Amino acid sequence: MDTEASMLPSTTPRSRALATEAVHAGRDDLAALGLHAPPIDLSTTYPSYDSRGEAERIDAFATTGARLDGPPVYARLDNPTTARFETALARLEGTASAVSFASGMAALTAVLLARASMGLRHVVAVRPLYGCSDHLLGAGLLGTEVTWTDPAGIAGAIRPDTGLVMVETPANPTLAEVDIRAVAYSCGSVPLLVDNTFATPVLQRPVEHGARIVLHSATKYLGGHGDVMGGVVACDEEFAARLRQVRFATGGVLHPMAGYLLLRGLSTLPVRVRAASTSAAELSRRLTADPRIARVHYPKVGGAMVSFEVYGDPHRVISAVRLITPAVSLGSVDTLIQHPASISHRIVDEGDRQAAGVGDRLLRMSVGLEDVEDLWADLCQALSDPPARTAAVTVPEWLPTGR
Repeated sequence: MDTEASMLPSTTPRSRALATEAVHAGRDDLAALGLHAPPIDLSTTYPSYDSRGEAERIDAFATTGARLDGPPVYARLDNPTTARFETALARLEGTASAVSFASGMAALTAVLLARASMGLRHVVAVRPLYGCSDHLLGAGLLGTEVTWTDPAGIAGAIRPDTGLVMVETPANPTLAEVDIRAVAYSCGSVPLLVDNTFATPVLQRPVEHGARIVLHSATKYLGGHGDVMGGVVACDEEFAARLRQVRFATGGVLHPMAGYLLLRGLSTLPVRVRAASTSAAELSRRLTADPRIARVHYPKVGGAMVSFEVYGDPHRVISAVRLITPAVSLGSVDTLIQHPASISHRIVDEGDRQAAGVGDRLLRMSVGLEDVEDLWADLCQALSDPPARTAAVTVPEWLPTGR
């Protein structure tokens, strides 16, 4: 099949609601092609009898990083199916382009390598971040150097060789939030990268508040069913071109089947996020009133993630759930619970974990689409240790009164 119109990020003639874009972005050309469902292109290579023309196109890509005109050449350069997902995600985040990768960590790696290739190896970052993001920045595996700071210290931490400021909001796993607009102002000319995995474009679009790069672990809410792994960066076309060159050189490409599943996942993203968020808000309210809970974390932006600290043994809770799945990751249709200090943030130095609020009694729950009463019943039986004292409340007062 020739290169499809949907492969290139584009704008629609008029503004469309997010729910409409989620269903139609990346699929606008299907009716003209006589199709209803997006096709899956699994080819790794593509025939061409014009080797001189292919050489010119490859030279153009090496120079500019722009998508190739005409049919694909090789799957590591581009793929029509994954390109549809990229087009759709760019529309949802409000950016000119998006570039997909094999995982969220591959996406972050590509961003760091792209900035380092310009001689900008220093990163300013705010904790907490996802544990592996923290490790990648701090371990120097890519030759980068990181300065950890709080949001108020960002401007003072920026150096001439700073290539990036990185925040995650709401943050993993404490759900701490930062003011994106204020942080973007502090960055000056340095690009602000916001990890928007927890909020998704349903709840916030960071570029509207001054961020220049938006990162997603697409494995989570964008896929939404716990059966696909991927990452994606939404940004302007200039940076996207450099990311494509890094992706071609390093090979961290998204598989076409994953691209297909992620595009399918986007179509229900608004419905899933809003439904799960309603249940998460109600569970936050009930956990706050439970004397077995020391503290509840739920962000002002809302969402389907809840973190809470128990007075008893958190490992006992993990072992006692029956309906809720005790597993790492998040954003699936079923509810997941895990102990960050043991799993997702284990790789972070204990002192840094504790300083970032990731304590040993903290549990993180990704609320799914089950009935809230069934989830609450499972939590109650898992939290069956006798109460210790009255809970401390940190949940915002604005939360809805119920379902």
